[in-house]
Formats: sequence, structure tokens, C-alpha cells
Amino acid sequence: MADHTRKIGDLDVFPLALGGNVFGWTADRDASFAILDAYAEGGGDFVDTADSYSWWVEGNRGGESEEIIGEWLASRGGRDRMVIATKAGVHPEHKGLSATTIKAAAEASLRRLRTDRIDLYYTHFDDPSVPVGEIITALDGLVREGKVRHIGVSNIELDRLEESLAFSDREGLAKYVAIQPEYNLVAREKYEGERMRVAERHGLAAVPYYGLASGFLTGKYRPGVTVDSARAGKAGPLLETERGRRVLAALDEIAGARGIAMATVALAWLRARPTVAAPIASARTVEQLPALMAVAGTVLTGEEVASLTAASE
Repeated sequence: MADHTRKIGDLDVFPLALGGNVFGWTADRDASFAILDAYAEGGGDFVDTADSYSWWVEGNRGGESEEIIGEWLASRGGRDRMVIATKAGVHPEHKGLSATTIKAAAEASLRRLRTDRIDLYYTHFDDPSVPVGEIITALDGLVREGKVRHIGVSNIELDRLEESLAFSDREGLAKYVAIQPEYNLVAREKYEGERMRVAERHGLAAVPYYGLASGFLTGKYRPGVTVDSARAGKAGPLLETERGRRVLAALDEIAGARGIAMATVALAWLRARPTVAAPIASARTVEQLPALMAVAGTVLTGEEVASLTAASE
């Protein structure tokens, strides 16, 4: 196990969530199985996916990632050791968060994952056309049926988040225990501030996505270097920003002094932030995994955290 597991509700999780967005997209079934095997063998137990992954790939319909994870779980027989998180609201056949849609989406995810329960079930994107009371009540129903252990929330406006938490408290229904924001060294504004304070007040564990800024914080994007990646369009432009260059320089310095990967340092900074339980990072190959998993044994000094924080202002 990791040096320090983290708590999400009553779930103990490895401090690096393995992102399943690449399964069925840039990692085929065999590559995905190899990555999942290596992650589990290294002590990892927290896999994050969504019902919509990866509908955007030509020929896909959504649910491919869940199907691969489900097949892997069935073939390895290790379901009880793993914490499986998935999300609802975006699958082409189950768009939105009406009560009937949430129920149908959950049943479909359970089938694809070949399991009887989802450990952490997120609303992927809020649906402002549905009252928060309807959403929470539907999620609470899944918890009461034993199909979902805990609920979480990802992309949502602050007022709707606060309204949702207040509704759960007032009605005594299932309450979000986790929040999945976009959060990394070059994208701090969306989470830090009032959103983080709400998470602290309500005890929400943060599980940030884009923890490596689509690969930018691994250091592979450099001036004059062409990167063959499906995400290059997102990560490349960060090189043009002063903040991006400052952060890379700070990461270079700390990674070099410690003899570890820049990705490990970037994830360790996230892990040191208030409310953060486990950042999410994905690997297309087994070779990319060790740098991600090393975050479990990497604790930055106060000075190193301060240096990165200052560089990312």
C-alpha cells in the first residue's frame, strides 16, 4: 500500500487515482489491461472513469472505458480491493441529470463495469434544468438500494453546489463527499478560493482532474519540440505563457535536485494542497505509470511547495 492512504467518505484510497479516460481511446484493451495490472501490483486501488468515455472517438458510442475496466475486474477477481469511481450525465444515451436518466445511467454503468455497486458516483456536469432536490433524491435512492456507496460532484456552478449540499443536510439524504475540479499548477483559479472553502466547510475530498494539465506538467512540451499526443492541442499553448514557463522551471529545479520525474513533483504539489485526497492522472503505456505512482512516497518540503506555488501565481 501507499505510505499514506487518503479518506473519501469511509473509503481508503491510494493517493493517485488512475484515470480511465484513455481506455478505449489512446490505450486499447490489451494496453489498458497492462496499465491496470501494473497499477494494482504497485498498490494502486482507485480507478476513475465516466460513462461517456470515450464517445468522442470515431466508431465509439460511450462506455468503452467502463467495459474495459469491467472486463479487467472480472478476469482478475479483485473487485473488493478496488475503489471504482464513475460519472453520469454526459453519455449520448443518458444525457442530463433527471431522476429517470440518473437511474438508467447507473444501471448501464453497473452492467458495463460488471459489478453490483459503484464506490463513488459523480454527477459529471451539472444539469441546471433539473432542481438540485431531484438530483440528490435520485442519487440518494441509488445509495439506499446499495448500488452506490458514495456520491460526488464534478463540474457545477458554486451556487448549485451549495444548494445541493444544503438540501442533503436539510433532508437527511446522501451528501456529496467528493468534488472533482480541474486543478493543477497552471489552472488554480477554478478551484482555489470559495469553491475550496466550501469543500473544506463540508468535508469534501478533492480529486482533481487534469492534474498534469493534459501532459504539460510532465515536461515533455518544450520550445521547438513536437509532441505526438492526442492532447497536444491543449498542452502546447501553455508554453507560450509566462506562467507556464515559470512553472516548468520550478518543476525542473525540484525534480533535478531530487532525481525524480517532473510529473511526480507536480502531482505531489497537488497532494499537498488543502482538501486534496488524490489527483487523477492517466497513462497510455505502462512505462508512464511509475512517475505517477511515485507520488505516494513523495512528500515535498514546505520550501518546495512554496516555490511551486509562487511560480504558479
